[in-house]
Amino acid sequence: MLKTSFNQGWVVNPSDKSMSFMNREAVAEDIAVTLPYDDMLRHGRDPQAPTKGHTGYFPDAVCTLLKKFEAPKDWRGKTVLIEFEGVYANSMVYVNGDWAGGCPHGYTCFRVDISDFLKDGENEIKVQAKTCKDSRWYTGVGIFRGTSLMIGGEAHITENGSQISILESDESSAVISVLTTVANKGSAKKATRVEATLVDADGKEAARGEEPLTVFRGKTESLQQRLYLSNAHRWEIDTPYLYTAITRLYDNETGDLIDESSTTFGVRTLSLDPVNGLRINGKTVKLRGACVHHDNGLIGAAAIPRAEERRVQLLKAVGFNAVRSAHNPISKAFLDACDREGVVVMDELTDMWTRRKSEYDYSTAFPTHWPQLVQSIVDKDFNHPSVVMYSIGNEIMENGTPHGAEIGRQLAESLRKADPSRYTINSANLMMAVMDQLPKPKSKDINEAMTDQASSMGKLMDSELVSIATSEAFAAVDIAGYNYASSRYVNDRIRFPNRVICGSETFPKQIASNWKLVQECSHVIGDFTWTGWDYLGEAGIGAMKYAEDGPSGFSAPYPWYIAWCGDIDITGQRRPASYYREIVFGLRKEPYIAVRYPHSYGKTLLFGMWDFVDGISSWTWTGFEGKPVEVEVYAPGDSVELYCNSQKVGEAKLQDCKAVIATIYQPGELTAIAFQNGIEISKTSLATALDKDLRLEAQADRQEIFANDADLCYIDIALTDGNGVVNNMSDRPVTAEVTGAGTLLGLGSANPKSEESFLSKKFDTFNGRLLAIVRPTGVGDIQVRLSAEGCEDALVSIKAI
Repeated sequence: MLKTSFNQGWVVNPSDKSMSFMNREAVAEDIAVTLPYDDMLRHGRDPQAPTKGHTGYFPDAVCTLLKKFEAPKDWRGKTVLIEFEGVYANSMVYVNGDWAGGCPHGYTCFRVDISDFLKDGENEIKVQAKTCKDSRWYTGVGIFRGTSLMIGGEAHITENGSQISILESDESSAVISVLTTVANKGSAKKATRVEATLVDADGKEAARGEEPLTVFRGKTESLQQRLYLSNAHRWEIDTPYLYTAITRLYDNETGDLIDESSTTFGVRTLSLDPVNGLRINGKTVKLRGACVHHDNGLIGAAAIPRAEERRVQLLKAVGFNAVRSAHNPISKAFLDACDREGVVVMDELTDMWTRRKSEYDYSTAFPTHWPQLVQSIVDKDFNHPSVVMYSIGNEIMENGTPHGAEIGRQLAESLRKADPSRYTINSANLMMAVMDQLPKPKSKDINEAMTDQASSMGKLMDSELVSIATSEAFAAVDIAGYNYASSRYVNDRIRFPNRVICGSETFPKQIASNWKLVQECSHVIGDFTWTGWDYLGEAGIGAMKYAEDGPSGFSAPYPWYIAWCGDIDITGQRRPASYYREIVFGLRKEPYIAVRYPHSYGKTLLFGMWDFVDGISSWTWTGFEGKPVEVEVYAPGDSVELYCNSQKVGEAKLQDCKAVIATIYQPGELTAIAFQNGIEISKTSLATALDKDLRLEAQADRQEIFANDADLCYIDIALTDGNGVVNNMSDRPVTAEVTGAGTLLGLGSANPKSEESFLSKKFDTFNGRLLAIVRPTGVGDIQVRLSAEGCEDALVSIKAI
């Protein structure tokens, strides 16, 4: 089918909840939007929001999006579909006032056949979505992923295009299956010819085949073509080579081209066992994994392809080689980026089955909708070499029951039937699986209940009660996903000698001990930290909590709205945990210095599950001269020494690549030197930012961007001194003005408890940093002017081509 973007020309009306263009008068100004688009940011936050910190204090919302479009006469008799990659949530799609389709699940790709609803000339499509106490985190609302218009003639390649499989492979060649499905909507049989061409990364033809296919009227037929690919390049994590399969459908009588589709794919093989672990192309791979939520920070849930690509690129650059889509199917754009960058994907189906975690969540639709959910994720993932496993669910509460085990088997077998080339995993919280057998928790909220049980979690995780309760659930899948149960890795090799385990969700502070276990245990294939990238909602679960600040629960009070537990913050800046993890992975030799905030010195730190360090990498602490501070140093080796202004101020042994040294803050230079057996192996320094000559610096990630609905420009903004040292003690508002062929899509910082709006043109820096996101509106030059009190304006020029 001919597929084109349908993202342009939409409007949202702030007061319009049900009416259409054709039967309403605008009661508020229409807002023109380009998809993907998240309308929830426009609604702002409310301390009294019913979902409170779970959704970052964003209240429930209803979003109605409308679009007018022309249907030419030559569409008559053709199949016309609209593909929605994701609409959150409970979507209803209307065409010219009549209901045409929808989907209860907010993260599922679905298509609506609008052929019978069209009329010649102008038409209107309306999409309504709403949230209602249905999530444990920030979701966004509206058409937050891309849309496409798909048109097929009487005979056409169906909407999924061709499915590519690796039938056979050796060191030098591969046999590729190209499975193409053709539909005939006409009134007579159709003699067609299917041509499949494989093209390498340089655009050269690598293999080609063509076969006849007769499709009788009203029927759908599939054709598998076997193509021999010589000198086949492999898709590897370090060298992610991609081919393109182009399928063309011809009329076998006239020779006319009827339809065409293309897809990228990679040649790679998978194997799995408890002795060799996970092997890709015959080589054992240990997964350095990051759990990631779906939102994109300053632009909310909008899955604009460049935003998704940037996340993948930054995650790969800091040492991750795998991601887990927590806790829902990830976007097509994210998978495309993982294919290109060489990142393994665990794509997760859902956060719940039949037992609810939120008042009106997907559990209400799951019993009847799950077959469509399974088929949708397979259709989306099938041709992506990055996808290695499907997670059938996250922390499913039914895992410890016979009925839950039955559901797990149904899901796993359905996935295997639809896609036998990949593995299944159940990402289980073992304590949650036996919650029914524990004393009744104080709170009905699942997150609060888990927090209440935190002190006894380790002992319970290792118990025989858990072993028995989860054995049937894990028997249904290829990989046992252990959430926060690394203490079982060693003993479960004996308990379950055929079991392959993955640390599907782990505490960030435990990466050193966890990674050692992953390396030592052949049956453990990897570790996925919570989380690789920070996210909106689950407010403050990673906040450092002190006894002096009073009691605290799972999430933090308003105005907290960010989880604050990511290795990378919502603007794309690395936090201390990221550098520590890189050192633990053996990927970084240079030490890293994190200075705990001086104002917290002497406070009593409470137990926290997802916190890491209450500090940043800075030696600028104006007002704390002569006062005590604690310095954390992460480094390889066995010991470190700390120097301030060339004077030794401390030394310590490294434990799990980490040392803490107390000293007195004095402006100047702080240096950490790492040693191994008394020999210096590496060092690093921090300098104090100068009080004078404060500057506003801005750096665009690219000078040229594409003038389409898929691209963005990210501009990092920092307050620095004349030497380029970021001044984290001089935060102030920054104003952004965009002129030319672009618009300011988002402006904000990583401050986890700011009350500002990402939609504003003014936002305060946080620790001296800020981020602006610009979206092109057409071809041409874009100018961005940034201004702040006491600084010269910073100018950024971008060209949209």
